[in-house]
Amino acid sequence: MALRLPIAAFSLVLLLLLVFPPLLLDAKTLKRDMKALNEIKASLGWRVVYAWVGDDPCGDGDLPPWSGVTCSTQGDYRVVTELEVYAVSIVGPFPTAVTNLLDLTRLDLHNNKLTGPIPPQIGRLKRLKMLNLRWNKLQDVIPPEIGELKSLTHLHLSFNSFKGEIPKELANLPELRYLYLQENRLVGRIPPELGTLQNLRHLDVGNNHLVGTIRELIRIEGCFPALRNLYLNNNYLTGGIPTQLANLTKLEILYLSYNKMSGIVPLGLSHIPRLTYLYLDHNQFSGRIPDAFYKHPFLKDMYIEGNAFRPGVKPIGIHKVLELTDTEFLV
Repeated sequence: MALRLPIAAFSLVLLLLLVFPPLLLDAKTLKRDMKALNEIKASLGWRVVYAWVGDDPCGDGDLPPWSGVTCSTQGDYRVVTELEVYAVSIVGPFPTAVTNLLDLTRLDLHNNKLTGPIPPQIGRLKRLKMLNLRWNKLQDVIPPEIGELKSLTHLHLSFNSFKGEIPKELANLPELRYLYLQENRLVGRIPPELGTLQNLRHLDVGNNHLVGTIRELIRIEGCFPALRNLYLNNNYLTGGIPTQLANLTKLEILYLSYNKMSGIVPLGLSHIPRLTYLYLDHNQFSGRIPDAFYKHPFLKDMYIEGNAFRPGVKPIGIHKVLELTDTEFLV
């Protein structure tokens, strides 16, 4: 009996080490991350309404981790891997100290009142997978250094005041699936290099001041192989719908409303197998729409108002504004 107690005690300790290693090893938060988050906490204009109590964002003794901060254990240290502080009316410039959190995989500061530019140091966050800064008041150009975030899958920069051109360096993001740039002040042409993104499913550049043609956008052979949703609405695009657009066989949503496009609607577009929403309204399209569109098994909505189509050309379905919910951002 005396031999069994030490064995049982040893087994219990071993079990606790496997289940609760951070607690028993008493891992310390990396000083780099502590310093960065305390700088953010003290920054002028950063009114963090969460309970950020104490000096350790990962928790210290009886104090829990700061709300919106997620930490992970790496070796003998804890590091900050996620920072989600959104919809709390944070005001002031983008906090450069965030770019010192080198283990971040998720940065979500959306729906605040951040101003000024995104600092070029953003390119230091090499492990970042999701960057969500939509619904702020950010300005200046989109830094090309974002193109250095090779693990990025979701990039949300919509509903800000970014100006200048869309940086072609965004085409250097091999894992990118969702790119939201709508509702800014972007100018110039959409970089055709974006078509080389093999995993891109959703591209929204609507409500900007962009020019050019779709033919230019899809000029690279085999472009946009995974693209499902293409939002080009409310810009200054010209030219027609090229037949080659039908090569984007995964397309489900094509949103061309409120541009300056012209010409006929090519029959080949009706051959896109899962085309579901086709918005052509408020352009300068003319002629007739081929019957194949009206027989398409998936096409639910085709909006044609505000063009020069022949009399008798009819829409399909009831027009509605297509907007993704917050849950769909995470697909």
